[in-house]
Amino acid sequence: MRIADVIGKVTLSKCHPELTGATWLVATSLSLEGIRGDKAGRGEPFVVFDERGAAEGSRIAVSEGAEAAAPFHPGDKPIDAYNTAILDTINI
Repeated sequence: MRIADVIGKVTLSKCHPELTGATWLVATSLSLEGIRGDKAGRGEPFVVFDERGAAEGSRIAVSEGAEAAAPFHPGDKPIDAYNTAILDTINI
């Protein structure tokens, strides 16, 4: 699981029928330095499937790979990153 900041949304003209009702976010992963506010601690942007309602500027927890598709079992959703939580605070 990674911690990331939401930096935008993705707009789709078409999507897989299994993915309706959610949004796609653009997020950037954070290292410990990034969580502390250092811009050098920000990773490459990536796309996240979101059903929680995160907005630009939100800090989120992201699961990836097989864990990202686990909430939809036994159904199949073609996703690689899933917003598992919107984080209010982080204590280090």
